[in-house]
Amino acid sequence: MGKEHFVFGELTDFITGKTIPDTDDERDRQKMAAYLVQDKGFLKTDIEPGVKLPVAIDDDSDTVTIDFVVQVRGRVVMIVKYGPGSIVSRERPALSAARLLESYIIPYIIITNGRDVVIMDGRSGKPIDKGFEKIPSKSEIESRLETLEFPALEEERAEKEKRILFCMEVLSNRDCECDRTC
Repeated sequence: MGKEHFVFGELTDFITGKTIPDTDDERDRQKMAAYLVQDKGFLKTDIEPGVKLPVAIDDDSDTVTIDFVVQVRGRVVMIVKYGPGSIVSRERPALSAARLLESYIIPYIIITNGRDVVIMDGRSGKPIDKGFEKIPSKSEIESRLETLEFPALEEERAEKEKRILFCMEVLSNRDCECDRTC
């Protein structure tokens, strides 16, 4: 099964202002970016789109794209991972990404398919809420910033998270002639 997307033309990226291909998936990402700014109070400068996270396992390496990385007062506090279809299938790799991107575990993970949203706790790995309206706003995060914890991830756990992320995001997206078991 191919990974082609129908391109409708071009659109302007809400955050960067750059011209990018207009696809159904990109339209959903752009709606999320606009929602974070217009409804949740983040500045465009608080949000970095399309962040590449390098992942290396044994003799193989690749990158995983995190749709949005959100900072408050210079600290990454939230990532957003978009993907069409089932949100549940994106929870575990998004959790791994939130545990590997920085030198600490990122507190909030937002997973969306453009219609539904799950908010996860980066530390426990558990869903803590559902729905766009439940995504923490910038002012809510600022008020919690002093009590939010940003623990480091143990090296042994980081290695496991890399393997999970590599298997679920890299190997599952590679076109290959064989079935891979992770």
